[in-house]
Amino acid sequence: MSAFAADLILFVHLAYVGFVIVTWFGILLGVELGSAWIRQPILRRVHLVFAWIPAVEGLIGMVCPLTEWERALRERAGESTEEIGFISRLMRDLLFYEAPPWVFIVSYVVFASLVTLTYVLVRPRPRGTAAADGGPGDSLRS
Repeated sequence: MSAFAADLILFVHLAYVGFVIVTWFGILLGVELGSAWIRQPILRRVHLVFAWIPAVEGLIGMVCPLTEWERALRERAGESTEEIGFISRLMRDLLFYEAPPWVFIVSYVVFASLVTLTYVLVRPRPRGTAAADGGPGDSLRS
């Protein structure tokens, strides 16, 4: 059971990272296509917070709780991170790279700053405002 739970945590971790990255690219594409969904306040606020969580964790020297939880569950199951199944290994390889810690911290802060800049330039629609499809000519500042 612990190995399954560890795999589930790994999947959630990958989904979290995927959400942050894909949503940012989706917002950029949405500007070009004039998509209204990119102006959703809740989505944009959640995206902004999710982008900053790993950056703050890195800046304060904290290991991601999802990583710690997964490792603890694998240890409880008597499984090492090298002895995992193919799909788990694939997910793990997508998430974790070998590099000095400062590389990750800088990457997280730069990416979170880009998300913040996008939030400022492509503002979410205020609550209660009717959706307006700006079309392809929609400016970043509208």
